[in-house]
Amino acid sequence: MALTSIGRVKADGIDVFYRHAGSKDAPVILLLHGFPSSSFMFRNLMPLLAGLGYRAIAPDLPGYGFTQVPIERKYQYTFANFAKTTEVFLDALEVKRFAVYIFDYGAPTGLRLALNRPNDVLAIITQNGNAYDEGFGEEFWAPIKKYWESGSVEDRDVLRSLLTLDVTKGQYVNGSPHPYLIQPETYYLDQALMDRPGNKEIQLDMFYDYRTNVELYSKFHEYFRSSGVPILAVWGKNDTIFVPPGAEAFKRDVKHFELHFLDSGHFALETNEGEMAELINSFLKRET
Repeated sequence: MALTSIGRVKADGIDVFYRHAGSKDAPVILLLHGFPSSSFMFRNLMPLLAGLGYRAIAPDLPGYGFTQVPIERKYQYTFANFAKTTEVFLDALEVKRFAVYIFDYGAPTGLRLALNRPNDVLAIITQNGNAYDEGFGEEFWAPIKKYWESGSVEDRDVLRSLLTLDVTKGQYVNGSPHPYLIQPETYYLDQALMDRPGNKEIQLDMFYDYRTNVELYSKFHEYFRSSGVPILAVWGKNDTIFVPPGAEAFKRDVKHFELHFLDSGHFALETNEGEMAELINSFLKRET
């Protein structure tokens, strides 16, 4: 099995930590993680993709994992800046064209990137990566949407309850038919990194900025239609954060679309890496 390596590169004034596997000459799959995770979520998928002939690259977004943002950089934590930093990161690695795997926060990041570089994105794999209003799970998103409307300190503070170990663990195990098989270092690592001084304020900022992604949904949909980009959706059907109607909604705008539901929750990749790798390979061989 191919090995996964780690690296760091200066991009956009930031020390970006990333994982990579596969030959530099192989077709690239960019893997974008979500909240509150990091490139660690792809640790088991990357060697499988490399073994199938791909170059898998997974950066840690600013504020997540082991990417380091200098204080003097005065970085503004927004999805627009995540996309910009990711684009500069790709330039630093001299990556020109690629397929992109989007999950959770990785979805608006990757789709903003695609708006900037539509000719460079060969295909999209969305795993519980939302781009439609009907994809929001009501219970999880209700207090966040309330914060969008008010912008108040009180509504911001309510969201601190979403930054606890119980909620982080729940994102991994809830909806899984075999939660006991999910490696505990996943949610303990996420929580340890989120518990760093100042990091929870970054997470609250990102909750608030998520509203700007919704404002771009019509542009995302127009991009799907005009570009003809093929999209594979592999969705945890038991996810209560980004619910199945969000996966089905892609059908409206995507000409070359394939949908698979997994018996899993939000972090559907956990324990399903083998099936995911085969679905990705089959789709990319056929569509790119």
